[in-house]
Amino acid sequence: MSTPVSTTVERPTGAAVRPLGELRAADSGEVGGKAAHLGELIGAHFPVPDGFVLPAGAYRAAMDAAGVRAALAAGHEEALAAGPDRLPALCAALAERVRGTGMPAALEEHVHAAWKALGEPVVAVRSSAVGEDGARASFAGMNASFTNVRTAEELVHRIVDCWASLFGARVVAYRSARGYRDEPAIAVVVQAMVPADRAGVAFTADPRTGDRSRVLVEAALGQGEVVVGGTVEPDTYEVEADGLRLRSMRVGHQTHEVVRGPDGADRTVPLDPARGDAPVLTPDEVVAVAELARRVEAHYGRPQDVEWAYAGDRLWLVQARPVTTGADTAAPAGGVLLRGLPATPGRATGPVRVLHSPDEGAELRPGEVLVAPLTNPDWLPTLRRAAAIVTDTGGATCHAAIAARELGVPCVVGTRRATSVLADGRVVTVDGGAGEVLDGERPAGGVVATRPVGAVVRPDGPPVLGGVAAEAVAPLGTEVHVNLALPEAAERVAARPGVDGVGLLRAEFLLTAALGGVHPREVVARGEQDRFVDRVAEAVGTIATAFAPRPVLYRTTDLRSNEFRGLTGGERHEPAENNPMIGFRGAYRYLREPEVFALELRALARVRERSPNLHVMLPFVRTRWELEACLEVVDAGPLGRQRGLQRWLTAEVPSVVYWLPEYVACGIDGVSIGSNDLTQLVLGVDRDSERCAEVYDEADAAVVDAIECIIATARRLGVPSSLCGQAPSRRPEFAEVLVRAGIDAVSVDPHAVDAVRAAIGHAERRVLLGAARSTAEPAGPPAPRRGPSARSAARTGRPTVEA
Repeated sequence: MSTPVSTTVERPTGAAVRPLGELRAADSGEVGGKAAHLGELIGAHFPVPDGFVLPAGAYRAAMDAAGVRAALAAGHEEALAAGPDRLPALCAALAERVRGTGMPAALEEHVHAAWKALGEPVVAVRSSAVGEDGARASFAGMNASFTNVRTAEELVHRIVDCWASLFGARVVAYRSARGYRDEPAIAVVVQAMVPADRAGVAFTADPRTGDRSRVLVEAALGQGEVVVGGTVEPDTYEVEADGLRLRSMRVGHQTHEVVRGPDGADRTVPLDPARGDAPVLTPDEVVAVAELARRVEAHYGRPQDVEWAYAGDRLWLVQARPVTTGADTAAPAGGVLLRGLPATPGRATGPVRVLHSPDEGAELRPGEVLVAPLTNPDWLPTLRRAAAIVTDTGGATCHAAIAARELGVPCVVGTRRATSVLADGRVVTVDGGAGEVLDGERPAGGVVATRPVGAVVRPDGPPVLGGVAAEAVAPLGTEVHVNLALPEAAERVAARPGVDGVGLLRAEFLLTAALGGVHPREVVARGEQDRFVDRVAEAVGTIATAFAPRPVLYRTTDLRSNEFRGLTGGERHEPAENNPMIGFRGAYRYLREPEVFALELRALARVRERSPNLHVMLPFVRTRWELEACLEVVDAGPLGRQRGLQRWLTAEVPSVVYWLPEYVACGIDGVSIGSNDLTQLVLGVDRDSERCAEVYDEADAAVVDAIECIIATARRLGVPSSLCGQAPSRRPEFAEVLVRAGIDAVSVDPHAVDAVRAAIGHAERRVLLGAARSTAEPAGPPAPRRGPSARSAARTGRPTVEA
């Protein structure tokens, strides 16, 4: 196989194909910024692999010859104005039309001749869209790119695929946000592949702040797409720009590398921990990369973002473009770009990454701010890597908000236009407490960022609360539990002082992660029931073990069709509903589609054999007959026969105010008030609606009255009550309402534990002080609370709880 060279040779190209070495920056209007920069660098004797380019005119001529160019331009105009619901379908149709058109035979001959003149090497085929990679915008990574192309036939197909990527939904949305209205065109670069064993990127100015005093180098083993795509955590090195001295290094964690296999194709190779956690570059190699990047900057006279690769001990320059920052974009520096609903407190700064589908999740690099129309459970792997989250739609209890609180990531939802206002690469600060997205990097101003960019959470360190190491806390009469779903957070959260257990273990998030984004019923349809049980039992067991002997309440799946249709196989198993919040969900679903519920019970029974602190909670119970039927299913299986099991239900439907005595008589051992759903159903407002957000109020008198009635009934019947919702986190005064009503526990997101404990402690002291100061005639001691029903006590072995 030929070694990449950077000398221009005679090539029989014709007008449709141009050698890279002949190009200069002035040619960007016809060959795109990427190709023009590469040609410029070859001409300046940088170590750039040789190749050729098909100019944008070749694409236009091919579409003209097929008679489809005018239709594509008209379709593009329509797509620019389309909303997120229509955009994907419009773009897919345009791209398919390009693929169906293909490449004219004459142009194929020119391509084959140019490739043979290079020596028929393995090549990379990359788009070079006209107008991309400028100082004010970067289309980096948006259009198609293919590596390790080995045959003439494959080369032609990949060039056409690059043409089709001109109409990718994300590309069109970005073009619309930047105001690019002209007919789009695309050039394609064909370049000899470097057999990289180490690769990465380097910035001669910090892309977040514009700081030019240092060069940032990111490096990973194998080929560089793992860095650009964010699929591994790369090494990060800082080099002083003056003097080129290594200033700091942060060794990443790499689980795999992508290398060229024996057949020339990409091959993913797992890395053992010793190699994956070792530095990728030596100090001298880091400085060599920084020096190369600085030479490119000097050539162009402005900061550069370069891609580099080492093949053995030889360093290659693969690509260069200007660093894109938010400093020269439309909004005034430091201003408020967007306002929405505060979802998770804290501040975080990072470059924007606009994604429209979880399928694009690999494009999010660690430390970037995820901007999306909305999220559902399929987004969870992507959310884990985000420094902050901003969405167009959603309320304070939507999926993005709940997931962000679980992950400890600042989040603003319901901005309505984040995906159209914010562009990739723009540095913003997300203030999740104020519900604002600010331009540039902003100091915290006393608010500690929940997840600073680049922060590493180490589970073996002391728990950190708001930036301060936690200390022992005073006991309270009211227990404080946490809402949880992710096993990886269990050990860290369980170690925090003042956490009395898990009051809500969300099955939906846990199942999505455990099953790899496949819909639970799709797993059943594939006959993978044992895999379901194994994965869920492992995840639940991790959490139960971490919190033992404290109680863990697992709320069984509450599948809502609007969120779960997006999972793999979801369209086959989820109905299309106009009102999914009050549709096919909760306990009723178990009776019509019992397979998933039965598998959950099997998994819970397996976990309880080792962790008897695990208990079960049934969601969204509407009627007595639903509950009776579900409890019969529980009792009939191995879980129901286990001694000590507590059966709880979530009080989310207003009918529970009437039915709770009957529910307890059926054998319910506790009630957890789901204030999010209860509020939306009492007030008749979709809790995810940003337009009706001011109507949604857990402190409304009608909601408070329903909550107080539920607590009073539970006390009268001798069963414990809890509340899992956002009200105590957002409103300290709400804690006093619950304490005065006599609630036994409050379950909140982990980040809110300290604040809620303080509010509850204050409320308890006020209640005690008020009783002591009362001059009214004592009313006598309260009536003793009854223990569980005879049936419940006999089954669970739980002792009677006295007041």
